Amino acid sequence: MSQILVSHLTFSYESSFDVIFDDVSFTLDTDWKLGFAGRNGKGKTTFLRLLQGKYPYQGTISASVAFDYFPYPAARKDKERMASELLEEWKSGCEEWRVIVELTKLGLDAEVLYRPFGTLSQGEQTKVMLAVLFSGEQEFLLVDEPTNHLDQEARETVKTYLSGKKGFILVSHDRDLLDACIDHILVLNRQSIEVQSGNFSSWEENKRRRDASAEKENEKHKKEIVKLEKAARQAKGWSDQTEKSKIGQKTAGLKPDRGYIGHKAAKMMKRSKILEHRKEDAIREKEGLLKDVETLAELKMQPLVHHKEVLLEADNLGLRYPESDTWLFQNLKLELRKGERVFLHGANGCGKSTLIKAVLKTAGYGKGAADHFWNFQEQGRLSLASGLVISYVSQDTSYLNGSIRKFCEERGLEESLFCAILRQMGVEREQFTKELQEYSEGQKKKIQIAESLLTPAHLYLWDEPLNYVDVFTRMQIEEVLLRYEPTMLIVEHDARFRERIATKIVEL
Repeated sequence: MSQILVSHLTFSYESSFDVIFDDVSFTLDTDWKLGFAGRNGKGKTTFLRLLQGKYPYQGTISASVAFDYFPYPAARKDKERMASELLEEWKSGCEEWRVIVELTKLGLDAEVLYRPFGTLSQGEQTKVMLAVLFSGEQEFLLVDEPTNHLDQEARETVKTYLSGKKGFILVSHDRDLLDACIDHILVLNRQSIEVQSGNFSSWEENKRRRDASAEKENEKHKKEIVKLEKAARQAKGWSDQTEKSKIGQKTAGLKPDRGYIGHKAAKMMKRSKILEHRKEDAIREKEGLLKDVETLAELKMQPLVHHKEVLLEADNLGLRYPESDTWLFQNLKLELRKGERVFLHGANGCGKSTLIKAVLKTAGYGKGAADHFWNFQEQGRLSLASGLVISYVSQDTSYLNGSIRKFCEERGLEESLFCAILRQMGVEREQFTKELQEYSEGQKKKIQIAESLLTPAHLYLWDEPLNYVDVFTRMQIEEVLLRYEPTMLIVEHDARFRERIATKIVEL
C-alpha cells in the first residue's frame, strides 16, 4: 500500500484560457478502487494523462508506483496484426500466459490473441486490452470508460471482472458500473475536488443532503440580506436627515448645535457602513454555500404530435449485409405507437444500428450519405406513417467540425437557444469559441443531443446517445424524456437509463 500525493496542482492547455485544475491538493491510496466522476470537460481524462506525465503542470504529483492506461492505442495498421503481436508494444515485459489467465476470467478463449485485432468485436477488443492491463503486478491502473460501445452482456462481464480487482482509477459515466466496482470516489465538482469512501450512489445521497442543507442555509441568508439592506437604507436616511438639520430653522431663537448634529450624523453614517459591510459578508457567504451545488437545469424539447396512432411498423423484417450469408435478424415484428419509447436490445452486431438506418432509408433521409451507410439488404416489410419528421442522433461524431455558428446556420437552429441548452448540460461558455472538432467526445455527444432536442419531430432515433456523456447530463436527459414523452426508437446499453425511460424493449 502506498499513496499518491497531489499538491497545489495547476494546469491549463496552452491553446486554451480554461484552467482545468487550479491549486488543488488531495491524496489517493493505491489499494483503492477509485471511481472518477464529473461533468464532461472538467478534466477526468486530463488528470489521468497528468499522472502519466503526458503534460507539463505546476505543483507536484508524488507517487511510488508506475501507471498504465486503458485503452491502449490501436492504429489502423495495427488492426491487421494479431493481438498477440501487440502485447509487448502495449505493456513492456508483458507475459502472454498472464494475459491468457485474465482472458479466462473475462470469458474469452486464448484463440482471440491469434486473430487479426481488427476482426475482433468491440467487446473482444476491450476484454483483450483489459486482460493486458491487469496482467502486471506493480502498476496503479487507469481505466478510462471501458464500457463505451459494449452491449449489455459485455458490460456485465466487465463489471464482474473489475469488481474483483483493486488498485485502479475507473473513469466511467455508467452508474451501475461505478456502484458495483468502486470503494472510493473522486468527484470534480463545479469549483472543488472531493474524495470520499463509498460508491457513486452513497456519494450522490450524501451530496443530495449537503445540497439541501446548503439551499436551506442559503434561504436564511437571503432573508438576512433583505433585512440588512433595509436597515442600511434607514440608517443612511437618518444620517442624511440629521446632516440637513444643521442648516435648519432656529429653535426658540437659538441656532442649531451643529457640532452635536454633525456628531450624530457621523454616528448614523458609521452604522450605515457597518450594516453595508455585514450585508456584503452575508452575500459572499451565500455565494460560497452554493458554489458546488449541482443544479440540474430542466431541459426542453419540441416533439410533434402525428395524426396517426402507429408511426412505425415492421412485419417479418430481416436485414443482412451483402457480403454475409447470415441475416442480422429475421422475422421481426415491431409496432411503434405514438408516445412509446422502444429500446432495441441485443448483443453487439445483432443489427440494432442497422435497423435504425433502415428506418432512415425508408423515410428518405440521408440521400447524400455514403453508399456504405445503406449497404444492407432487406426482406419483409418496414412502413412509416406519411409525413413523418425524424430527428436522428448517430453514434458517429466525426462529421462535427467548424464553429457553433456554422453548425447552427447549416441546420436552421437558433444559436442562442442552442448555446443555452449546452450551458444547461454543463458546457462552459469558454468552449463556444472552439471548433467542434476540438471538443471532447462527451461534448460532441452533447452537441448532437442539443440539436435533437431543438428539432421538432414526430420520431426520435437515438443510436447510443450516451457514450462519453457524464452522469449529471444523463439524469437531465432522463427527466426531459419523462416530461415530454416523445416517440422514440433507442439503442442504449446504460441499464439504469433504460429502466427509467423504456416503455417497451425489443430483443433482436
